[in-house]
Formats: sequence, C-alpha cells, structure tokens
Amino acid sequence: MDGVDTGTGPDRTDVTPSAAGPLLNGIPRQPGAVTPVRGGGEADPPGPRAERAGLAEPLGPGAEQAGLAGPSGPGVERAGLSRPLGSGAEQAGSPEPPKPAYRWAEPSDGRGWSGPVASSRRACPAPAPGSLPRPWRLLPTPTGTPFTFWYLAVLLLTSLITEYADPAVVHALHQGFSTDVAHLVGAPVPVLVASALWIAGGVASPYALGFVLVLTALERRIGGRCTAVVFLLGHVLATLATEIPVGVSVLAGGLPGSSLHRLDYGISFGVAASVGALAGLLPWWSRWPLLLAFGWMLVDDLMAFMDPMTNWGHLIALAIGITTWPVVRRWRRAAVTRAAAPPPDPAPPVKVPA
Repeated sequence: MDGVDTGTGPDRTDVTPSAAGPLLNGIPRQPGAVTPVRGGGEADPPGPRAERAGLAEPLGPGAEQAGLAGPSGPGVERAGLSRPLGSGAEQAGSPEPPKPAYRWAEPSDGRGWSGPVASSRRACPAPAPGSLPRPWRLLPTPTGTPFTFWYLAVLLLTSLITEYADPAVVHALHQGFSTDVAHLVGAPVPVLVASALWIAGGVASPYALGFVLVLTALERRIGGRCTAVVFLLGHVLATLATEIPVGVSVLAGGLPGSSLHRLDYGISFGVAASVGALAGLLPWWSRWPLLLAFGWMLVDDLMAFMDPMTNWGHLIALAIGITTWPVVRRWRRAAVTRAAAPPPDPAPPVKVPA
C-alpha cells in the first residue's frame, strides 16, 4: 500500500500512517484520541486534560503525578492520603504543613475555640482565692504587722493600769510622762517616747480603734519600720508645734506659768499622721472620703473649743501625714518590688579538704 509501512512479526499488530492524516486504517481520527505505537503501548497526549491509560479522571495542572493512583485537584483527597492536595500540593512523603492557629478543641471546661483569638475572647478568669477580701487582715498579727501588734500589746497593758490602778498613781504617771514644756526642756527624748505609751481616754477612745485599723493597713503596705517613722514623725512634730507656742506665750506673759506643766500625752498625734499617710496609698474613691470624714471630725472638735491646743495638734499631724505622700509611695513601690523578687539561690556547699 502506497505510503503505508507494513511490518511482519508477531508483535506487529498495528500500522501507523507515515504522515499525520485524518484516517487510521480507515477509521476517522478524533482529536485527543490515543495514538497506538509499536509494541501495543500508547503515546502521551500533549493536552493537560487528556486521559491516561489506567486513570479514571484527568489530572489537574500542577498536580504531582509520580506514584499517585487517583485524581488531583483543589479540594480532592488522594487515595492513601489524609489531607486534600490542591494546586502545587506537596508530594507524598513530604512533611506536613504547619497546623492552623485556630482549631476546634475540647478544653477542660468543654467550651469554645482554642487559639490566640479564642483565648482573648474568653471571659476574665475568676480571681484567685488569695486576692479575695480577707477581713482578718484588718487586725494586726505578730508576724504580718509586728510593730502594730506589739505596740498594741503595750497600749493594752498601760490601759489596764489606768483602769485598775490607784488614781493617784495613775495621775503621777501621766504627769511624769507628759510632753509639757517643762519636761521637753529637761528631757525631751524620754518624755516624747513615754508619752506615746498611753491612750488618752482609754480603750474606749476613737483613737484606739483608729490605731488598730490605720496602723495595721499602713504597715501591711510599707512595713513596720516605715510605719514607725510616720507615727513618730507626726507625734514628735505635732507635739513640738503645739508646745513651743505655749512656752513662747508664757515667756511673753500671755499665759500663766501653770501652762508649762499642762498634761499632754497619748497616741492621737501619731494616729492622725498615719491617717494622712495612709490616704496617699489608697485609690481616689476611698482616699478623699477618708480625708474629708477625718478632717471634718477634727474641725468639729476644734470648733467645740474644749482643748484648742490639742485639736490644732491633730490638724497639724494630719497635714504632716499628707506631706509624706511622695515618701510613703516610694516605700510602697520598694515593698512591692521586694515581695515580687524571687528568693536568692542557696549558696553551694563548700568542700573542706580532708
């Protein structure tokens, strides 16, 4: 046959035209049809969507062909693979892609999504038990507030003496420990310390309750030594501010000489200074009500004109406590820093040569 290559042999089962033509052994050739080749095989068609022998569906562009027995395309799962392969997917045996940041999980409480966004959307956790209000912290303890606790023990002892001792003995003790002008001139330091060991009016005085609550709260914030400094600062400065004018008035002839032996003892000046200092450590919604309530009580006592020198001393002590705000706030920050610092590592054991 002209233009047709014929062959002989058992493996010669097909004939191929020598030139591309529309007919193959008298059968019209369809576009995209498989072209038989020598040996019974098939030639790969050039089109991307041509069907292969042994494949049920066409292969998509960019799919991996080696070793795959199923179709490839976006969102289609291959046989033997646990995840879909899309355009440009990894070959079999390649490492898994990173896990998504947001996935459905079953947390311990059985609610919600897990992940960065889910964590931020969850409700705020309940406060720890240690952050809940504890009323017993309003009272002093020997380990938590040693200065206030032992000072209160001394005050209770002196109050029992005042209550049950002979009145003449009690009067002599008060007179001997009074911070009047005569004692301040002769022995200022002993009388300033001894006069703060008594409660004027006994344990029923409002300053006794103020001592317990105010000094306990202040010591828990700035420590015992700093609380003692604030208390003594108000006690000493307010005493001097009220007694020095008395001495000057006696020298000037404005007051009689008996004013030099005026009884002046108690803890009220120190408590007033501690109230002013504590207010600087409280939030604004409790700071100003405390100052207004305590200040109004002091002004009301001054207007009653029962003991004007002592009442002026209370207002002066309150002002002294307010002036310590920058210092007590710095002490407060230092106390918080010390409490948050980790404990130091223990020193390694030292080997002693034998």
